Amino acid sequence: MKKHLLLLIVLLSALCLAQDPTLLRPPKGAPVALIVFEDLQCPKCRTDSPLEEQAARSHKIPLVRHDFPLPMHNWSFNAAVIARYFDSQSKEIGNQFGDYVFHHEPEITTDSLQGFAQKFAAEHKTDLPFVVDPQGKLAAEVNADKELGRKVGIAHTPTIYVVSTRNPARPFIEVTDSSKLFQMIEAVQSE
Repeated sequence: MKKHLLLLIVLLSALCLAQDPTLLRPPKGAPVALIVFEDLQCPKCRTDSPLEEQAARSHKIPLVRHDFPLPMHNWSFNAAVIARYFDSQSKEIGNQFGDYVFHHEPEITTDSLQGFAQKFAAEHKTDLPFVVDPQGKLAAEVNADKELGRKVGIAHTPTIYVVSTRNPARPFIEVTDSSKLFQMIEAVQSE
């Protein structure tokens, strides 16, 4: 009986830890933000990305993107690592690479990803080394984002949250219908 009770407590603790909404907070100094967990090979992420950027810009709130490459997508993890490389050159170039990947997503394959990355690098006059992540630091950053997503309870991409420090009883709202994104941001901003 004690073993079963202990096992139940351990399982319930693990479940609570696996979905920790307190990890969803706006960046320091921002009362409201948009947080997105995305996969660069996800068609819905591709279509929602411009809307997310427009919503953040229109409402003057930060857009925080997290990598959440899904296991069924065969090149999304590598694309996220390459995006992190460009991000290390400049945040703007990193964001532009993500947009470039989304734009060319239907054409990209596991075999052609490196060629697309090289073409992007040439167009942006930046170097792309043969081995982008020799120490595995960038892959570790992508995995850290994935782990954050797991802790929050992410099950799909894109997962979009409007997060706020304004209402402690409701620190975030998941946007399940992207057509209501602007409306949800405005509702949170008015709290």
